[in-house]
Amino acid sequence: MAAYHRPDTLQGALDVLAERPVTIAAGCTDLFPATQGRTLTGPVLDITGIAGLRGISREDGAIRIGATTSWTDVIRAELPPAFDMLKQAAREVGSIQIQNSGTVAGNICNASPAADGMPCLAALDAEVEIASAKNTRTLPLLHFVNGPRRTALEPGELVTAITIPEKATRGTSRFLKLGARKYLVISIAMVAVRLDIEGGTVRDAGLAVGACSAVATRLTDLEATLAGQPSSGLSQHITDAAVAAALSPIDDIRANGPYRAHAAAELLRRAVDDLTQPARAAA
Repeated sequence: MAAYHRPDTLQGALDVLAERPVTIAAGCTDLFPATQGRTLTGPVLDITGIAGLRGISREDGAIRIGATTSWTDVIRAELPPAFDMLKQAAREVGSIQIQNSGTVAGNICNASPAADGMPCLAALDAEVEIASAKNTRTLPLLHFVNGPRRTALEPGELVTAITIPEKATRGTSRFLKLGARKYLVISIAMVAVRLDIEGGTVRDAGLAVGACSAVATRLTDLEATLAGQPSSGLSQHITDAAVAAALSPIDDIRANGPYRAHAAAELLRRAVDDLTQPARAAA
């Protein structure tokens, strides 16, 4: 019978990781579907017993999301409007049962190109906190996920939290996705937009696209274009050409690359309009 470990401290988990390779388990909503069998094989490290890894807190102005924090936890948390897009994405992550079990950190560790949380966290300048028995380190999210089903985790390492810097907690936000149906669907394209508007002028912008490339993409050139612009008519600056230039859209059974690029541009325009034209969003 394979060894099963469920420590109640982070140090206990790191000690297990230092001894041997193990399968790390939390919500298991991605882990079990990927397992070609009725049970997990090999040693398993269940981190759900570590109380300190669950919850959302504010530390020195930054927001810290613990590794075993569920999507339901995100939905229920009192967070600034900049996190509205993450809450909107949380409500799109499968069924309510999946939202209750699935974790935000598991969503990024699974490293699916269509992970709903990725563009939202990218637009929030998220960083990933990583620990091992030897040390801790932090990586920008888009350096942590470096390909389909690939992350920068080294042997013996565990994601302990996702952190959002104070600057990115300002403004309002919107998440939109396109799929073959409205619910319980893998996206063809998804976007996350955060706008910090002061006095009718864009002070800061965060734009990210998911499900169109191997890894979610921040549209930094387009963000620079929007910064300093009047909020009125802002979406006109988001052209199909500008979005396509920032992406490497993939072809698969759900859609081809050109369609994905066009869809991403349209979703971005709609999200920006929703944030700058409240009457339109309420209609």
